[in-house]
Amino acid sequence: MQSVTVLCVGRLKERFYADACAEYQKRLGRHCKLSLVELPEQRLGDAPSAAEVAAALEREADAILDRLPRVGAVIALCVEGKELSSEALAETMARYAARGVSQVTFVVGGSFGMAERVKRAADLRLSMSPMTFPHHLARVMLLEQIYRAYQIRSGTKYHK
Repeated sequence: MQSVTVLCVGRLKERFYADACAEYQKRLGRHCKLSLVELPEQRLGDAPSAAEVAAALEREADAILDRLPRVGAVIALCVEGKELSSEALAETMARYAARGVSQVTFVVGGSFGMAERVKRAADLRLSMSPMTFPHHLARVMLLEQIYRAYQIRSGTKYHK
């Protein structure tokens, strides 16, 4: 069974996001060993300077890189990443499994994104869309897409 870690910067505050994540965590339990890891988001004022944002992203990068497993594939979610269809994501995860990659880690940055060095550490930069989404919603969307990928691989009717 593949192990999937979703490494997120920031904690879910809104109950509706937490409920949606919990639902997909429950569903994914049948398909993979899922771990959801939340790292603290750096606090910034209402109008941070570019230097303050960069420093915060670097502190978050330290925490992210410390938590990345030494083995497996790392997929960083970022707007400039590669857009994949649901089928292509399912195929990517299946290729990892076929190559013996038993650990896949997805990284979701905070509200200001993620430092470039985290993106460089990734095997794949993945974009969900050229649109901008709140990072908490991106977490829900990611969990749904991981679930969908396993459903596609299983040949169920979930993916139409």
